[in-house]
Amino acid sequence: MDMNDLSQIEQAAGFGRSELFRLGMALLFIVGIMLYSSTYIHDVPGGVMLVVAAMIGGYMAVNIGANDVANNVGPAVGSHAITLTGAIIIAAIFEATGALVAGGEVVSTIKKGIIDPALINDKDTFIWVMMAALLAGAVWLNIATVMGAPVSTTHSIVGGVLGAGIAAGGIEIANWAKMGQIAASWIISPLLGGIIAALFLYLIKRTITYQKDMAAAATRMVPLLVALMVWAFGTYIILKGFKQIWDVDIVLALQIGGVLAVLTYFIMRPVVRRSAANLPNEKSSVNRLFIAPLICAAALLSFAHGANDVANAVGPLAAINEAVLHGAVATKASIPLWVMMVGAIGIALGLALYGPKLIRTVGSEITELDQSRAFCIAMAAAITVIIATQFGLPVSSTHIAVGAVFGVGFLREYLKTSHHQRLHEIKTHHQGAEEQVVENYLKRFEQASVFDKGTMLKQLKEKNGDKVLSKSERKKLKRIYRTELVKRAALLKIVAAWLITVPVSGLFAAIFYFTIRGMML
Repeated sequence: MDMNDLSQIEQAAGFGRSELFRLGMALLFIVGIMLYSSTYIHDVPGGVMLVVAAMIGGYMAVNIGANDVANNVGPAVGSHAITLTGAIIIAAIFEATGALVAGGEVVSTIKKGIIDPALINDKDTFIWVMMAALLAGAVWLNIATVMGAPVSTTHSIVGGVLGAGIAAGGIEIANWAKMGQIAASWIISPLLGGIIAALFLYLIKRTITYQKDMAAAATRMVPLLVALMVWAFGTYIILKGFKQIWDVDIVLALQIGGVLAVLTYFIMRPVVRRSAANLPNEKSSVNRLFIAPLICAAALLSFAHGANDVANAVGPLAAINEAVLHGAVATKASIPLWVMMVGAIGIALGLALYGPKLIRTVGSEITELDQSRAFCIAMAAAITVIIATQFGLPVSSTHIAVGAVFGVGFLREYLKTSHHQRLHEIKTHHQGAEEQVVENYLKRFEQASVFDKGTMLKQLKEKNGDKVLSKSERKKLKRIYRTELVKRAALLKIVAAWLITVPVSGLFAAIFYFTIRGMML
């Protein structure tokens, strides 16, 4: 056996040890839940079901941390604004803080009102439905994480509640109008996120990176962009992050966010001016100005996610707790501190143990990100949620973030292809000219601003009207110079996972419901 064989064996053993460590830590957490929750079931009929449900809730929380949190920090990691370890620490702290501070004291037990709880009058049946839904959502999230596909945890639990509800009460129990809205969000969420992210990236390119003096342009624009980010995130956190403990309408939220934005602008102007004064006139230098805003955005997104999505883990568990302790089939349930802790710790633990895989997927395996592109993705995440909240549109934070990544990537493809076409047109118009003349013109064209480039091309076409390319020739050029900066395999995998999330988790839930029912009867 040579040294290469020994090295491969050692690497395989190391991978196995790390997997066993992660599995062991997750199991230790779930066993801890079992031991702690068992202290609540003395002389309580059906208390064992509460312990089992608590363990499933912990399993769900771990999977939420493993899959869904990547959307908040993935772009920041992929753009190298922050290290993977730093992102995990920040996200774990702010996810747990958001869950505990702003997660609310009461949670909806029937997520999105997708089934009619009045058709489930039996307490035991209700408990079985909630357990099956929770387990189904967790299993599907686990599978999606292994596949490397970021999916919506809300849609996972919605599918679980729908499938288990239909299994228990028949097809008429479902609210198909609500399900239609959720299905529409599969298109609305990524489309809105992608468009907004692409618009912000184009704005940054036109106003900063396409300018002759990028440092001066950054001095003017970056304080405005950061202030706009504060406005968007201030409004977003007030509307979504604190909605469980502070009910504010969008007008007041926008006003508070606007005040914070104005203050931020006047604080950032001298800071950016000093930072940009010594920067080289190149794109990579300008990108560094977005690092601090990106880290703040990742923290705030994690806080809002913890405050909102902890309900996906503890909502059904809170419902089971209410049913077991008080014999009630409730659409709203209070959340005991220990139940909230299960969700908060589970999300943080899942992120630390299994989050890196999805963080890399979102941050670097779809398209290449730098700090300005990641900034656009964060802005799209906040603004899309604000717009959706105002119009009552059901959107998924996962779909928004991933759609924004694709939007940035596809805009880059379009701009890159268009640039190659322009260069080809310039060379076509200079046919017969000396090579040095062509090179000098191309050099002046590359250094020109966006406006000046348009003027140069217009003058060139007027001077050489007979060499203007036809429409069919332009199409051929587009095919020749088409540059793929978005990985199509990742696109197909993620979209496929989104489309099957609700039906697959629903199918799992129906199977689990009948299994639990058969075991208990």
